[in-house]
Amino acid sequence: MSLDKKQVKEIAYLARLSIEDEELEQSTSELNNILSLMDDLNEIDTGDVEPMAHPLHMSQRLRDDEVTEENLAEEFQAIAPKIGKSHFLVPTVIE
Repeated sequence: MSLDKKQVKEIAYLARLSIEDEELEQSTSELNNILSLMDDLNEIDTGDVEPMAHPLHMSQRLRDDEVTEENLAEEFQAIAPKIGKSHFLVPTVIE
């Protein structure tokens, strides 16, 4: 797959990126290089590779889950104009 300058400008607009005309040629070339690399990677047969959750065969050490702060939700919600069941209610504005 190859992109032209017009497509790169459209992608930049959708991504809310500002690409000046002087940068357009280089950006187009770089994006085409990335897409070419993705095409190369798609050609690799990974059918017999087992999916991994972590690149290294190791388990993650986790700390004990302990509550270290007291629950101040009622204090914080006491000054709120509207609350639900332990959450703030945000008024909706319909115009």
